[in-house]
Amino acid sequence: MRHVLELLDGDVAQVYADLGVPDYRPRYSPVVRVLTELGPLSIRDLAGAVGVTHSAASQTAAQMARHGLLTLETGTDARRRIARLTDRARAILPLIEAEWAATSAAAAELEAELPAALTDVLIQAERAVLARPMRTRIAAAARALAAEPEPAGHDSGAAAAGRRAALVMIAGGSERDPG
Repeated sequence: MRHVLELLDGDVAQVYADLGVPDYRPRYSPVVRVLTELGPLSIRDLAGAVGVTHSAASQTAAQMARHGLLTLETGTDARRRIARLTDRARAILPLIEAEWAATSAAAAELEAELPAALTDVLIQAERAVLARPMRTRIAAAARALAAEPEPAGHDSGAAAAGRRAALVMIAGGSERDPG
């Protein structure tokens, strides 16, 4: 999944580079769109509106500020930072909106080539991971693998014991209680 995302993200970034905005990243677009619609927001409110963690929103906002796309001002509480679009961001807004429309159309074309709607699959995957996080799934799989006997022909010595001990640690248990 990560490789496909890198391919898609890289191609969108290349569109901006080709248009003379090489420091613009595709992950900035949801932030720009939200701030265009709602106006200046605290990082916390921005994170909620975009649907990312506070940490992710803070890192993206800081990077956007370094690229001259946002200002980060102190809010009424010195701990709060308010993100505001700069004149530079507003100047390239038509380009951002055009890219968003073209990318949305290209994504629909890509989806039509796939055996299942990518958007639907991703929504279902997100729901499944939110319902049962991957870390929980990894621990359960490690627990099950630790409980299995070593297959015939595998090293039954130190390597097998080390593998089992690592699986038990991944599962979050102790050496004496693999399940």
